[in-house]
Amino acid sequence: MTTILVTGATGTLGRQVAERLRTEGADVRGLSRRSPSYAVDLRDGKGLDAAVDGVDAIVHCASSPRGGDDRAAGFLIEAARRAGVPHLVYISIVGVDRVPLRYYAAKRRVERMIEDSGVGATIQRTTQFHDLVLSVVSGAAKLPVLPVPAGVSVQPVDSGEVADRLAALALGAPAGRVPDLGGPGVREFGALAGAYLRATGRKRRVLPVRLAGKAYAGFRSGGHLSPEHAVGTVTFEEFLARHHRRAG
Repeated sequence: MTTILVTGATGTLGRQVAERLRTEGADVRGLSRRSPSYAVDLRDGKGLDAAVDGVDAIVHCASSPRGGDDRAAGFLIEAARRAGVPHLVYISIVGVDRVPLRYYAAKRRVERMIEDSGVGATIQRTTQFHDLVLSVVSGAAKLPVLPVPAGVSVQPVDSGEVADRLAALALGAPAGRVPDLGGPGVREFGALAGAYLRATGRKRRVLPVRLAGKAYAGFRSGGHLSPEHAVGTVTFEEFLARHHRRAG
């Protein structure tokens, strides 16, 4: 039986990756700070050696926009080396090398660390998840008007489709940097905000707001998009309908 360690196994993506792998018959070790079996805090790496011992692959889904991804990856890579793990799968983001955002820069550093590690690796970049867009617009909808970044489009992808791809990659051989996985279409942020309002029955005026800074310029120029890899099939509207069915 193939044994696979999934980091961030209680998160939106990691939980689904673990489910997919179990369905395929893999023995899955779910690693997170709150895991009943493999409780590891990647900020210090304590307990990693036991978690990676004897695994055939690692799927690294754990991440924090608050920082520390490169430090956590360092602990994981060193543990994988010591254990002789043959395959490390990493989920990254389209545009980490084009949009000057601190979180993106950290993800790019992790990519380089993995590429230089000597561990067999697969790196998958994806566009933003539907869940992220929902979080942004639902938070903004608490205001009297719904502000959106002017001139910015996104290409949201379903996290379940990403989980399917990562599970398949983990069960295969190391493949290096693989083609991006983008959502089914590039959409203006305002249009997605409008879809959210219609789905929830809320009435707000969508207000495009011009922002400042290099990161905003990078998003306006589409550095985070991958229209040539629009292979996802679940639209934002379909995601919203499913989300509200579950919430109801």
